[in-house]
Amino acid sequence: MAGRILIVDDEPDMLLLLKRIISEESDHTVIAESDPQKALAIFNQAPFEMVISDLKMPKMDGIRFLEALKAISADVSVVIMTAYATIETAVEATRKGAYDYITKPFRRERILMTVEKVMQWQAILQENKALRDALAEKKGFDALVGASPAMQSIFERIRQVAPTMGTVLITGPSGTGKELVARAIHQYSLRSARKMVTINCTAIPENVLESELFGHVKGAFTGAWKDKKGLVEEAHEGTLFLDEIGDLSPTLQTKLLRLLQEGEYKPVGSITTRKADLRFIAATNHDLKADIEAKRFREDLYYRLNVIRFDLPHLKGRSQDIQLLCYHFLEKYARLNQKEIREISPAAVQTLMSLDFPGNVRELENIIERGVIFCRGDTLRTGDLFLDAPDKPMFVEMNADITQLPFKEAKDRMLELFHRQYVEALLQSSNGNVSRAAEKAGIQRQYFHRLMKEAGIEADGFKPSS
Repeated sequence: MAGRILIVDDEPDMLLLLKRIISEESDHTVIAESDPQKALAIFNQAPFEMVISDLKMPKMDGIRFLEALKAISADVSVVIMTAYATIETAVEATRKGAYDYITKPFRRERILMTVEKVMQWQAILQENKALRDALAEKKGFDALVGASPAMQSIFERIRQVAPTMGTVLITGPSGTGKELVARAIHQYSLRSARKMVTINCTAIPENVLESELFGHVKGAFTGAWKDKKGLVEEAHEGTLFLDEIGDLSPTLQTKLLRLLQEGEYKPVGSITTRKADLRFIAATNHDLKADIEAKRFREDLYYRLNVIRFDLPHLKGRSQDIQLLCYHFLEKYARLNQKEIREISPAAVQTLMSLDFPGNVRELENIIERGVIFCRGDTLRTGDLFLDAPDKPMFVEMNADITQLPFKEAKDRMLELFHRQYVEALLQSSNGNVSRAAEKAGIQRQYFHRLMKEAGIEADGFKPSS
């Protein structure tokens, strides 16, 4: 992203040098100012994504300048420049909200890499803000979350289908939200004032399911001491949702077909036919056409059910939805657990977006719930998620996209990924003990801290909960 950068230093030569380096290599707008108080006035007039400030300045030092900037905008990324002799003060500045510090003399590549990282961070902040705004403004389909074209298409079809009487078949892998779509259709239907009754065709044994569905009369079988109303009668004038209909036995498929065709059924043990006025919605993770070929599912029942069809997509590959769902579940479980967690770190989001999610949305929800429970700060981090992926390689593999980049950019990107994953792996194996992790890496603790800072990683997220 092209942004606005403010440089503040009392040495005019330093201002010119920095402005030339950044302007020659990027499309960013760069403003240079030698007086920190004037710089504050400039900052107050128009937003800047990044501020580069010297630490030692006569009218206002870098720490006070940083505090004044953060009072105006908490989201601005401030980078402090310092000589080696004052590096401890620079580290203190990062604790007070500085994004990073650069030691003088510096290399041109170091400046440009820092600018690139800041702008990537700012892009993530803006995207996260847009996602939160989208959640706040989202009307209808409260339990369904999605910004991807696939989900937007589903929302539009729900609006079209809900007011009709059409029978609906919802297909898709487990955990994709089939029941949520069914509830949204009922919620916006003309029957929303009546019940939506759900029956899971897998969870109830076959010898019990018929009685649950159609009810029974007294004496129909051993233990039938009195008449029992079935779920079909309970859903009268409302919606009957048949979940996992692909597991329905052939006998019950025949009786359900009659209910769909004629609106008629008989309770178990009864000789009297009853009428039911129902809207039917069914869901399955089976390939029903394959089941028809294998003689496991009636073809005529399939065509009765398959009037209006929703095919729910797998979560893998829907990056927009993954980020949006992360914040949706974060808000939900932070509220339920009475925790003040407002953000998800970029590293955690990137890690989640790299997962395959065989359990789809349900799996992501479980991960975020676990993360909220273990999180001890105001930001959900990778270590809080306790992801267990023993079958995956420890480090990210080369992919085809990387070969489309110039060598230097590709190398920098792979090194950045390596640093992040290496540091996280060491902290995970050391339970967040930085000294132990540095010792395993064979490097100084201070250098390991710098690697953590550059990767946006905090040790607390890897420490076991007490």
